[in-house]
Amino acid sequence: METPIVNPEGGSKSSQTINLLIRLDVLGLSPKNTDGGSGVHVRATYEQSRAQSESDALDLEAAALDERYQRLEGHSIEFRLEPDGRVADFKGLEDVLPNRDDAEPALSWIRGLSAGAGLPEEGIVVRQRWRKETILTGLPLNDVVWRAESTYLRDEPCHTTAAGNAAQAGPAPEMCAVILTRFDIARRGPGSSDATPDEYRRNGLRTSGSWAGSGQSLDSISIATGLLVRSTQTSTQKMDYLITSASSGSSIHHTGEVQTRSEITLVNAAPAATRT
Repeated sequence: METPIVNPEGGSKSSQTINLLIRLDVLGLSPKNTDGGSGVHVRATYEQSRAQSESDALDLEAAALDERYQRLEGHSIEFRLEPDGRVADFKGLEDVLPNRDDAEPALSWIRGLSAGAGLPEEGIVVRQRWRKETILTGLPLNDVVWRAESTYLRDEPCHTTAAGNAAQAGPAPEMCAVILTRFDIARRGPGSSDATPDEYRRNGLRTSGSWAGSGQSLDSISIATGLLVRSTQTSTQKMDYLITSASSGSSIHHTGEVQTRSEITLVNAAPAATRT
């Protein structure tokens, strides 16, 4: 990042590893609100929460974030999961992770609760493909679009077993739909068009530059329940943008590359302790 104030000791590379184990409790059906919304009332408890950051320079903010993730352990949040997969009436995380960017990794698993809601409404069959496009908000550039193409690859057992146990008699295994999604991120329209979001413009700022990325995910979704059983995702984003004050002309130039790898696995609840 290039700014009017130069910091020669500033870091150029950092990484963060986050491990979470979350217990979900369904508290019941939520009555319709004044906005007509209804759904399932869910409580999520972070039974384990650990974060470890590394940087090529002293980074006090990263150390503080690691500490906040540790304090998240034992903490609970509640929300309403609506039939279309949206999350509403969310509360409980702002006192531990008040910053939206910091909280996003801690909430990335929520999309797995309603993986089936994002599929075509008419249903899908093996080898079918479909596309989706979403405008990304909250970025310093407007008209940044996320485009994805998904393919229903095959059906397979949700939990793989050793080859030696495959022939043993027993109940039929739970089957999962395996879906591959490839996506890219880019600005829509000509590169010379005004890229300033309204929020920046209202604060007397102008922005310009580029934001691009690509990646893929491989998801296993239970055919019986529609829940995400397993998901792995890799992505790379490259950004190069300039934020300029319309009044003074001073500017901040930000360039960076972010590589992300995430893995989500649904684990069975621990069996209740038996009395002897």
